[in-house]
Amino acid sequence: MSLLESDCSFKFRIVAPKKSRTKQIDKVGHLFDTYANKSIDLIDPAGIESLCSDLGVDHTDIKILMLAWKMKSEKQGYFSKDEWRRGLKCLGVDTLPKLKKAVLGLDKEVMKSGYFEDFYNFAFQYCLTEDMQRSVDIETICELLNIVLGPQFPTQVNLLVEYLQIQSDYRAVNLDQWSSFYRFFKEVNFSDLGSYDSMLAWPVILDSFVEWLKERENKS
Repeated sequence: MSLLESDCSFKFRIVAPKKSRTKQIDKVGHLFDTYANKSIDLIDPAGIESLCSDLGVDHTDIKILMLAWKMKSEKQGYFSKDEWRRGLKCLGVDTLPKLKKAVLGLDKEVMKSGYFEDFYNFAFQYCLTEDMQRSVDIETICELLNIVLGPQFPTQVNLLVEYLQIQSDYRAVNLDQWSSFYRFFKEVNFSDLGSYDSMLAWPVILDSFVEWLKERENKS
């Protein structure tokens, strides 16, 4: 899994004295311990729910997925101490109030910073919960579309979700198909499907979706 460097790597900052840096690391580590399951030294799903409660966001909020992206978390529902340190360092925070403020602004940051496409692909890979898994089931894809792309493309997402739920050709979606959904929404005008060119190497699932949309329009 390859992710772009987050924008924290582009910020110039004065290097703090070693003692100050050590103190900050200790604060970050202590905050981790507040939510970690000590028997496995990880923040587990229960710890994440507790964290979400303290942050004032629902555990299904896209901001928590964005926080996982900042941490480059590898396992859904779990944060390791290294991932936690990486994420909080990137956000420039070391206390709960600072983290809460940073998390509440994550959606705007991701949209403005040009990292959305990377976050979008991370969201898919974060749902690969089994070894050697390469695709995500349709039900989960529909939920993910609503969470990740719904705010930007509500009409398009509603139509694609409707199609995915009634079609019977696909039981799961792979990364190539998932990536194409975002590009499709950006490039194709739904009010004029003539702008869709099936010769432009779109995946077959989108060819079928466009045909379904045209048939739907003809019936209305």
